[in-house]
Amino acid sequence: MATTAEGKVGAAGRMAALLEQGQSVWLDYITRDLVRQGGLKREIEEFGLRGMTSNPTIFQKAISEGDAYDEQIAELMRQGGSATAVFEAVAIKDIQDACDLFRPLYDSTNGGDGFVSIEVSPTLALDTAGTVEEARRLWASVARPNVMIKVPGTLAGAPAIKTLLTEGLNINITLLFSLASHEAVMEAYLDALEARAAGGQPVDRIASVASFFVSRVDTAVDKLIDAKVAELGAGSAEGARVRGLRGKVAIANAKLAYARFRELFGGGRFAALAAKGASPQRPLWASTGTKDKAYPDTLYVDSLIGPDTVNTLPPATLDAFRDHGTVARTIDQGVDEARATMAALKEAGIDIDAVTRQLEEEGVASFAKSFDDLLSGVEAKRQDLKAAV
Repeated sequence: MATTAEGKVGAAGRMAALLEQGQSVWLDYITRDLVRQGGLKREIEEFGLRGMTSNPTIFQKAISEGDAYDEQIAELMRQGGSATAVFEAVAIKDIQDACDLFRPLYDSTNGGDGFVSIEVSPTLALDTAGTVEEARRLWASVARPNVMIKVPGTLAGAPAIKTLLTEGLNINITLLFSLASHEAVMEAYLDALEARAAGGQPVDRIASVASFFVSRVDTAVDKLIDAKVAELGAGSAEGARVRGLRGKVAIANAKLAYARFRELFGGGRFAALAAKGASPQRPLWASTGTKDKAYPDTLYVDSLIGPDTVNTLPPATLDAFRDHGTVARTIDQGVDEARATMAALKEAGIDIDAVTRQLEEEGVASFAKSFDDLLSGVEAKRQDLKAAV
């Protein structure tokens, strides 16, 4: 995230323009050096960063590269902590420190922004009771009002999400790929707020985002499109028509998710909750780094801008957007074209429901593997520190 003095005005201007469109930018990245050496504070105060997300892969890289964590890990080793305990302790410390830096923003927006997310163990993605227990423990351990607990939006995750929201926890629902899964977690949010309101509990400081994954959808669908084009013949009119769907499905899928969000949160059911101070469960666009180099590097930012949304960006995508991104309200433009894209995909024999199911399964497995790699990295760091003594 290197921004030159010459580019500062333009970078800050694009971030401010996004906020004027109703979109908050969060950073999908965390390291101890960024938090403690002034980088994050500068991003918040000078460039308008509004939040932060983390995951096991990010922490694995942060811990294994450099020596920022060595002192705390060495101390935890002396206490006899396991690799899991060591990771959790260092992660919680980073999340607490980041929350503290975002706290003025959280307060000034009355709990509308300034959140930092920490994830329950991905190994619990299919375990409702285990997810609830760990989320409660992380919430209590971080002990900051602007922390969000990340919970997968799987079949097992949905009831956990409803329980946790009803208890007053802020929840970032992750691994959403399909319209059906998104609908389920929006319903869980509304159910939870209604349960709180019925019990006389406040709903004005309950925050949730629905993390809808984008680029991974194109990565998966484009492979199927390429196979279909090869089957039809690249030079055929039908092959050309199907090839024209490349790079369009993920954005169409997200636009339809947003359209449904506007229907649910623009109706009377939410209006009754909004009258009590409730905020909508904002769609958060995740996996927004471009995987295919043939596509513009800001494709999944420029195409998904609009009110009541969040985009969480990896550092390279954030730098690219601040350098040359285009700010305009795009999320609710071309919705009919989005529906036509999905209809054409179905006509081509590609089942988007099957694709999103596979992506969820692969996402759960990938996050679990990242968590295992993280623990292996922590153990390796422990061994290196022992050898250095």
